[in-house]
Amino acid sequence: MPILTKSEILKAMKKGKIKISPFSEDQLGPASVDLTLDNKFRVFKKLKGIPDINDSFDYKQLSDPMVSDSIIIKPQETILAITKERITLSDDICGWLEGRSKFARMGLLVHISAPFMQPGISNYPVLEISNMGKVPMRLHSGTRICQFIFQKTKGKAKYTGHFAAQTEP
Repeated sequence: MPILTKSEILKAMKKGKIKISPFSEDQLGPASVDLTLDNKFRVFKKLKGIPDINDSFDYKQLSDPMVSDSIIIKPQETILAITKERITLSDDICGWLEGRSKFARMGLLVHISAPFMQPGISNYPVLEISNMGKVPMRLHSGTRICQFIFQKTKGKAKYTGHFAAQTEP
């Protein structure tokens, strides 16, 4: 399935197949849109026991919400964050949330797992951010932290699962 280039992303936006809010055309790259870090985070608690990871597991029980214009991530630490932009996709467009190489070169993994965004979503993408580097890093709200890559689907589908309309990390 084809990846949408800048001109095709703009066409899809004019047709209402892709909605990004807020949006500025300078966020557009040749085949992706940069998304910015919001000021809402979830920080994982220090645990003494071992959590059971199964279908009934809820990450919110093991993390605390936090609002701040910046956050320090220690080496080998993972946090959750969210973008300032809401992404809404039609039933024939899906996408991939990926980090940016300028941050990856420092050991910052911006989206460590589950980068696929289903057709029909309308949410603020949550970022699973890990510092795999050797030094603490401070992240700032408003930084263009990741990129969204749009892809045309073969057929139509709509995701209606748990995270279809998420608004917080």
